[in-house]
Order: sequence, then structure tokens, then C-alpha cells
Amino acid sequence: MPTKVKPASRCATGTEGLDDILGGGLPKNRIYLIQGDPGVGKTTLAMQFLLEGARLGESGLYITLSETKEELESVAESHGWKLNRIHLFELSAMEEKLQGETETTFFHPSEVELNRTTRALLDEVERVKPSRVVFDSLSELRMLAETPLRYRRQILQLKQFFAGRACTVLLLDDRSAGARDLQIESIAHGVVGLQRSSPDYGISRRQINVQKIRGVKYREGNHDLVIRRGGLVIFPRLVAAEHHINFKREIFSSGNKELDALLGGGLDRGTGNMFMGPPGTGKSTLAVKFAIAAAKRRERVLFYIFDETKGNLVARSKALDMDIEPYIKNGMIQVEQVDPAEISPGELAYKISQSVIKDGARMIIVDSINGYLNAMPGERYLNLQLHELLGFLNQQGVITIMVLAQQGLMGNMQSAVDLTYLADTVVLLRYFEARGVLKQALSIVKKRTGNHERTIREISIGKGGVQVSEPLTGMQGVLTGVPSFLGGKDEKGVERPK
Repeated sequence: MPTKVKPASRCATGTEGLDDILGGGLPKNRIYLIQGDPGVGKTTLAMQFLLEGARLGESGLYITLSETKEELESVAESHGWKLNRIHLFELSAMEEKLQGETETTFFHPSEVELNRTTRALLDEVERVKPSRVVFDSLSELRMLAETPLRYRRQILQLKQFFAGRACTVLLLDDRSAGARDLQIESIAHGVVGLQRSSPDYGISRRQINVQKIRGVKYREGNHDLVIRRGGLVIFPRLVAAEHHINFKREIFSSGNKELDALLGGGLDRGTGNMFMGPPGTGKSTLAVKFAIAAAKRRERVLFYIFDETKGNLVARSKALDMDIEPYIKNGMIQVEQVDPAEISPGELAYKISQSVIKDGARMIIVDSINGYLNAMPGERYLNLQLHELLGFLNQQGVITIMVLAQQGLMGNMQSAVDLTYLADTVVLLRYFEARGVLKQALSIVKKRTGNHERTIREISIGKGGVQVSEPLTGMQGVLTGVPSFLGGKDEKGVERPK
């Protein structure tokens, strides 16, 4: 977990998520390299950095070598910002200062121009005496320098100039030179990288990675971010080990006697539970059953739906005499309709964690994990992401219900990914045929936190909600889809010979 330090020794970035990753902000009076390809959000981050300084009464200077003042003001206007409290110094104004006598010298013209440009930049800093400075971007200085050695010396000159001055500096680099510039990274006190990837479908995914901050413990790895009106919103990577609370461990009853008997009393608090089976077997309906049971106890429920609309969910619950709309209106159940193409996995995990920490949600339902899988850039990340999220929710005493739709209808079912090992309880639903009628069966195949019934029961869903029958003790092969009758009581409890 990032080390918390005195606020006076840190420079708030204006982005809550980045400050959280850094453990409070950037150490003051140092030079930092912000690098990334064009369009990742470097300029927006720099503006937020200066605007936060202005809010705190600190003077700021934005030196733009690649964009005009009008372009910067247009970017600011798109976010609803005004830059009137920030000093802007652009290259065109600098060029007027560089117009002078064309003296004859044995120095290379580019070296003369670089020195004059650097001198003009530093003169402006001396005039404004800012607490925060942004250089946008280093690519212009790199082109003027022409050689890596001359470029490195200019950056060292900047570092020496700001040494001892009460000034925090951001150097923006658009990586126009190609590969990472390790020379500059070694000079800077800290390095923050931004990157963007474009999936085959959906919005581009942006991430931020703090690659180095000397003398500071920070949260490593990639963190998702989005650019919205108002600036960058960064979602720190969820680390379950940072969140531990004490909670009362107890069994949560569904309110259905037969279903609770199957579950050994109900679902346990602080557990992850998976309802899995083919489409149409009642997985989502069971989840609604538990959501209403929680809402009746005045416990907040957060219901994330990927595969249907909120309107359909409400209409279906009404048709089954399990109306959730009153609980939505009183705030006990919050339904969030998620478009996998428009949200990053980090943002979703962050929203879920904040609903627990800030809003006090006690039950989280994800319907379905298949939709969550589609929100991921690659299946290889899903297990780690879910493991961390479930670890966090379990340590908060939250009951998590995950719906997983399997492929196929009867017989051998297949899943796009095997996540049963992540769940504490696995509820399995199946279709089976009996006497020419298609029925549904329910069984509990796993429960880590206690004993459960090993039988298979028929489940019916219709007007009146969820009905669970007595165990199907007279039948064998129910999970195959085509069972055989062994005698004794049939699925209706009627005694029949073999």
C-alpha cells in the first residue's frame, strides 16, 4: 500500500486516483517525466496539475512548445476550465525574443538556437517564479538538440536550474523519437507512463503506470483511466490486501425453506457464490430472489446487469410476483446496466469497491460473468481481476453472487472459462426431460464454508416466483438431461413402481 506522508511534503496532482496511487501526490520540488503517445491524456493531466495548484494558491506556468495558446484554451474549454489563473508561454512568443542579430560564430546554428530557446524558457521561469511548471513537450527540445549528448546536457541544465527552487516540474514527452528514452528517465526524479490500446470493438482503453518515483512507495502496475469532461478519471488497481474489516459471520437466508435446505441454511456472508447453468434455467431469477431478501432486511444491493436491460429485469420480476421496483425506488436495490464495450475492467472494479466502501452495499450481483468477460481485453486477465475483486468483497463481509451462463442446453455443458475454483459456493442448474416435459433441476456442487445437501431438487419458476420441490430420490441421471426412473417417489412425490 502506498506510504502516507505529510500533505505539506506532497504536491497534489488534481486527480484523486493518481494521488491515491502515489500515496498522497508527487514529492514536491522535483522534476517528473510524463510520457505517452499522442492522445493518451498528457496535456489534460498537466492542466489538472496546474489548476489544482491554482486552487491551492500556487502559481503555475505552462510552457508550450508544440501547441498554441488558442489550442490549449480550447482543450480547457472542452473540460469546462478557465486558464486565466495560469501563466501560458508559447513558442511563437518565444521566437520574437530569439529574433536578434545574425552573428557569425563557429558554433553550429542548431546549438545556438537551442541555447537561445533554453535561455528564453528559463528567463520566463525567473520572471513568473512559479511553484508548478509544465514543459510541453520535450520533442521540440530533442529536435533542436539533434544529438543525444546535447539533448541530455540540456535536460541536465534544466534540472540544475530548478535545483534549490521551490518548484515542481512536469516534462511531457510524446515519444516522437520512437523507443523509450532511458537517458531522460534516469535524470527525472519520477516517471509516469500513459498508454492507449484499441480493441477490435468498443472504446479505446487508456492506462497509467507509475514506473518510478525515487524514495516513495507507490502502487505499481497498470491502472485504467478515462478522459471525461472535467479531466482524467483514474481508477487505482484494486489490492484486496489493503482492505480488511471485522464483520459478523452468519448465514443469509433466501426466505425459501427448500432452497435454504439445499444450501445448508443459506449463503454465508463474506463469500463469493456462482449460479451457473444453461440460458433460461433461472439463474438470474434466483439472484433476484436473494436481492429482494436482502432489501427486505434493509441491506443495500448493487445489481450489475450485462445481458439485459433494466426495464426487462423489472418487468420480468413483476411477472414472477417478485417485484423489485419498490426496492429500486427506495434505494435498497441499485441496478446498473453495463455496456461491456464502453467500460474498462478497472473502472468496473473501482465502482464496485466504492459502492461497498462509501455506499455500504452488502450484496453484489454480477449478471453475468460472461458479460464481464467481454469487458476484458483478454481472458488471461479475468481470473486475476476476479480473484482480487472477490478477495476484497469477502473481506468486507459482502455476499457476492456471480451468474455464469454455460454453452449448450442439455447434457455436457461447457463454460467459456472455468471460474468455479474462485467461488465459495457453486449452485448448478440444469434442464432435464421427464415424461415428455422439459423441467429444471437445482443442486449444490460445492460449498467451502459449511455443509450442504447433496440431493438434486426440481425447481420451477413462474407466477408466484421460485418453487423448489422435494429431492428427486427416485430418479438417476438428472444432470445428463435424460434421467431414468428407479422407483419410489417421482418428481411430484407420488409413489411409483420401477
